[in-house]
Amino acid sequence: KTIMAGLLIRELLMRADAKRILIVSPGSLTEQWQDELLEKFGVTFDIFSREKQEQCASGNYFDESDQLICRLDQLSRNEDFQEKLKNTDWDLIIVDEAHKLSANYFGNKVNKTKRFQLGELLGSITRHYLLMTATPHNGKEEDFQIWLSLLDGDRFYGKFREGAHKVDISDMMRRMVKEELLKFDGTPLFPERRAYTANYELSPMEASLYEQVTTYVREEMNRADNLDGQKKNNVGFALTMLQRRLASSPEAIYQSLKRRRKRLEDRLAETKLMARGQSVKSNHIAETIGEYSVKKKIDLPENLDQLDEDLSAAEYELYVEQVVDQASAAETIPELEAEILSLKDLEYQALSVVQSGNDKKWEELSCLLQDKPEMFTASGSRRKLIIFTEHKDTLNYLVARISDMLGNTNSVRTIYGGTNRDERRKIQEEFRNDPEVIVLIATDAAGEGVNLQNANLMVNYDLPWNPNRLEQRFGRIHRIGQTEVCHLWNIVANETREGEVFQKLFDKIEIEKEALGGKVFDVLGEAFDNVSLRDLLVQAIRYGEDPKVKAKMNEVIEG
Repeated sequence: KTIMAGLLIRELLMRADAKRILIVSPGSLTEQWQDELLEKFGVTFDIFSREKQEQCASGNYFDESDQLICRLDQLSRNEDFQEKLKNTDWDLIIVDEAHKLSANYFGNKVNKTKRFQLGELLGSITRHYLLMTATPHNGKEEDFQIWLSLLDGDRFYGKFREGAHKVDISDMMRRMVKEELLKFDGTPLFPERRAYTANYELSPMEASLYEQVTTYVREEMNRADNLDGQKKNNVGFALTMLQRRLASSPEAIYQSLKRRRKRLEDRLAETKLMARGQSVKSNHIAETIGEYSVKKKIDLPENLDQLDEDLSAAEYELYVEQVVDQASAAETIPELEAEILSLKDLEYQALSVVQSGNDKKWEELSCLLQDKPEMFTASGSRRKLIIFTEHKDTLNYLVARISDMLGNTNSVRTIYGGTNRDERRKIQEEFRNDPEVIVLIATDAAGEGVNLQNANLMVNYDLPWNPNRLEQRFGRIHRIGQTEVCHLWNIVANETREGEVFQKLFDKIEIEKEALGGKVFDVLGEAFDNVSLRDLLVQAIRYGEDPKVKAKMNEVIEG
């Protein structure tokens, strides 16, 4: 993307068709854009900062710099900066990772994120407008069409009707499918990519824990249905995250249950204190202490599909940690006490699984690492490998197990939400150049702007519930400069509700791949129409035992 944008910038500058150029990208990518444009095209861009704005003589730094790079969220969250932007004109504005400028229908209303509103503003102050993304489609055609309205509001805004055909966008969208791109000599620019599903079966102890936690999640979701919109969202989000940690590792679900139980116990103590304080003033409350309302407000967007588009991967991870242990459907003290008792039982059961050391998912990964010929070079030395997980607890657990398996604590590196930019660069350098460093374990914070084409092997230890994340992960190794065939393993648990959904989707993709000669793009984003992957997985967890719901879900997946 950077190279295509650089070629366009150079051409417009040479033709004198552009002088003022603004690039808007996620914060983690701004320096990469600056470096690449200077190194590859000899074009110098300045990076906008609050300090530069405060020190500029004119009072508007956007007026003073003709070639500027801005951080997406520094603009989307700051109305003062947007006001200053409104008073400027540009010849070309480029937005990287432009799928983040998202909006969606909520009933008949268009729900615009702050980023989408920024996208509208940018479109109004430029002659040329270029949106760049590897993942434009999130699986919902109506969301895609609102997004296209950033480029042509007359054609797309507010026009979507259920059942309408997909629109012709050939005049405004240049879709470069990796498998079709060729070098000048006619050979493919990108090597082949191969994806495999690695299935495993839960042990009896793990299966029992899975059923117990899933029952807890389902029952709490049913209780949350009676809450008001915002609180219902908070609880739904917390519970789906708990379910995802259950699928991640015994360590992740044990730590999550323990943290949740402790947080809710703290809230119970707080609430009892508040109730006691108020009982002095009012006999009525003293008599109904058991009905004292338990509420802790945490604001989440109404559409949870948008949450990880609204935040950077690093911010998202931090946000999840703060939210997931707190939101509860309990409205009264007895309800909260009952939930804490349930959590104690589940926590004890999870600890038993951890202490048993019987982790079938880890065993599957261990077999992949030790038995797959792709893991080794012709001379028998290990190839470099990236493993993606969604949770910090699982990341720490894998570091310990893999270091132990390889017999070298220096062989593993990690990148997660809390890894700062300098540390991230250092880790990338070591992974690229130090022969001793074999494995990089990362969360999705490494899915944006980290280039690792010196590796050609990847394992999804956890599968993301946002389909765009899959493409972003694979894009870390499957990029220009990669010379080897890229291999990806998705680890999926048989006989779990989520595993069943993922397995059906991967089977469907294999059939499509055969039909399209290997050209599969937006891996899960286009596998089904107008139902998000998150919605499918939540339905599977809540109603997976109901034959009618199961049949309906299969119909959606099979299209």
